[in-house]
Amino acid sequence: MAETATPAETVNSVRGARRSPAQHLAEAFTSGSVPGTVTLTEIPYQAMVGIRVDRTSDAGARVASVTGGLPAACGEVTGTDSVNTLWLGPTEFLVVAPEEAHDSLGGSLVSDLTTALGNDEGQVVDLSANRTTFELSGSHARAVLEKTCSLDLHPRVFKAGTAVSTELAHIPVMLWKTSEESYRIFPRASFADFLGRWLLDAMREYASPEVP
Repeated sequence: MAETATPAETVNSVRGARRSPAQHLAEAFTSGSVPGTVTLTEIPYQAMVGIRVDRTSDAGARVASVTGGLPAACGEVTGTDSVNTLWLGPTEFLVVAPEEAHDSLGGSLVSDLTTALGNDEGQVVDLSANRTTFELSGSHARAVLEKTCSLDLHPRVFKAGTAVSTELAHIPVMLWKTSEESYRIFPRASFADFLGRWLLDAMREYASPEVP
């Protein structure tokens, strides 16, 4: 009789087979970071789901019950500490959650959203492999971003809890300010290497003592 893998073994097998888009830069991220000033890390494998739905419809209400709400305006982020939804357009949203929420790892995020939408007009698409997540944090994180971002990132304008579509180093990204000194950047997987190296180069000056 053939042996059957347990759910835990299947999950570990899935995890072991993956390679994140910036995994090969992990040591460079560590050595290029300046603790307390600016640090760069990759948060790989987050579950991400693209949603298209009218948030004012019955289907929108059902989807919102799964995500903890849907943003009503550009820049708004809704949700909880673990599941958050970013505004991409009036009827388009990106749900971001820890990897454990993905159906392949024992979660039910994609299936729950698909069930919530039902046969109503809209779309639920698993985008987990489409993007990776960089976290840039520290007292000089904003200064690094301001070297390339055309948006006004001053705290009076770009407040914590806001997420917008923009470009960094000519790469289209979602930029989410998670706290006063921390940003999450969502580049497409194919741009992760370029953007990761660009950010490391932009951080380089902060590794040297300031000239009085």
